[in-house]
Amino acid sequence: MKEFDLEALEGFDGKEGRPAYVAHGGKVYDVSESKLWKGGSHMRRHQAGRDLATDIQAAPHGAEMLDRYPQVGVLKTPAGAEPEVPELLERLFKLAPMLRRHPHPMTVHFPIVCMLFAPLFTVLYLLTGHRPFETTALHCLGAGLLFLPVVILTGLLTWWVNYGAKPMMSITIKLSVSLVLFVTSVIGLTWRVARPEVLESLAGPGLAYLLLVLSVAPMVVVVGWFGAQLTFPFEKE
Repeated sequence: MKEFDLEALEGFDGKEGRPAYVAHGGKVYDVSESKLWKGGSHMRRHQAGRDLATDIQAAPHGAEMLDRYPQVGVLKTPAGAEPEVPELLERLFKLAPMLRRHPHPMTVHFPIVCMLFAPLFTVLYLLTGHRPFETTALHCLGAGLLFLPVVILTGLLTWWVNYGAKPMMSITIKLSVSLVLFVTSVIGLTWRVARPEVLESLAGPGLAYLLLVLSVAPMVVVVGWFGAQLTFPFEKE
């Protein structure tokens, strides 16, 4: 079979009618006929003409999916090109193999939903005066706060595994806003438990508490937006 180096592989990027080749595990596959690789791009995230060793680690499936496509060559991998997994991570994965497969997406949806519902049910309470809406808002805020530390920790783990903990603007913004969200939620939950009647009047403390709870929503949107950019980045023309 033909041997490719990384520079030669880049010429098969699937653009402008060129074949789409990808490499993994030293093998080069032709994915040109796949609808999932139309134009040399897969899920607007992975680009043909590259070694997918790192990309596969972040994918919801394993490398066995590439066996569907014909192998057209082998990759001449430069010495030392394969990234080494830190020993600490290897030990962690042996103790809990499921951590290799997306613990962050498995948990991130809970605080997103709960944190968004907290201001939603608060607004419903103010519009209707129906007390159970306000109680539900409290429960949602508490549930979101409970899951938030888990999500932050699994997010840091995913960043370490998939990106080698390299500085990234999206990660910096997500982490910073998540920490502010955590502190805000702690204050809001503590305040509401200590003063159950805080929303009976929207003057003074009541208004301050309402603004605090409402601020949760935009923070969740910012975290979700930059998280989505990591999964489905914008294509640059």
